[in-house]
Amino acid sequence: MQLFTGLIFGVSIAGIAYRLKALNPSGTIAAAFVGWIIWGLGGVSWAIILLIFFVSSSTLSRMFKERKSNLHEKFSKGSRRDWAQVLANGGAGSAAAILAYTYPQNVWIWAAYLGAMATVTADTWATELGVLNKHAPRLITTGEKVVTGTSGAVSLLGTLATLGGAAVISVFGAIFLFQDKAIILMLSVTLGGMCGAFFDSLLGATIQAIFTCPACQKETERYPTHACGTATIPQRGWSWLNNDWVNFIASIVGAVIAMGILVLLT
Repeated sequence: MQLFTGLIFGVSIAGIAYRLKALNPSGTIAAAFVGWIIWGLGGVSWAIILLIFFVSSSTLSRMFKERKSNLHEKFSKGSRRDWAQVLANGGAGSAAAILAYTYPQNVWIWAAYLGAMATVTADTWATELGVLNKHAPRLITTGEKVVTGTSGAVSLLGTLATLGGAAVISVFGAIFLFQDKAIILMLSVTLGGMCGAFFDSLLGATIQAIFTCPACQKETERYPTHACGTATIPQRGWSWLNNDWVNFIASIVGAVIAMGILVLLT
């Protein structure tokens, strides 16, 4: 029955997201699969955490559209997420749900799931709100001022958004725990989510694949063509390490750190 209700949940949420133009067709199929796995194997509490990520991320992406319209050329893809983006954000969480089905009532696996979701939530909030910072952001590795939207850039507003996104996931995760470890879990997940999000920025500033548009003379994540239609040229980073891989790796880092802190503190 839980697998059946999970399938209904996954298909319903994916369908709504498609209608709202938050997902393209491939992203819709992937989201239905992720929702099915997380509810079907994890349960309702797992699905609610996923829903918090989805609703908050979709809402923020629609806010202040006019102020963010000139930044789309910086990012690798448009506002409608595809299958790779969905799996990059939900893949680690789905793996945790599979482990939870195999080892039920394991608080460490719950912490790992929350850490992964806290990371992708924190990263998304930082991206959507950080670009609204009044001052130019700074590269996380050198502190150099860079153009808004640059991969690996951080700002005060973005950092506060990172904390907020991770904390929201941690609070709801603790509510569902109903044990004396709730406070420790909140701390572990918040720190795990923030560390994962900052690791995402570190990869973006160092080894993520970044390209240049020879026509616009602008740095971008887009490949093989820029928003203007011109073929982009590799500038730095590993060619295979696009933003989707960065997000996925960061979510695993957040999961491991959240679980590790919980283990150390208990």
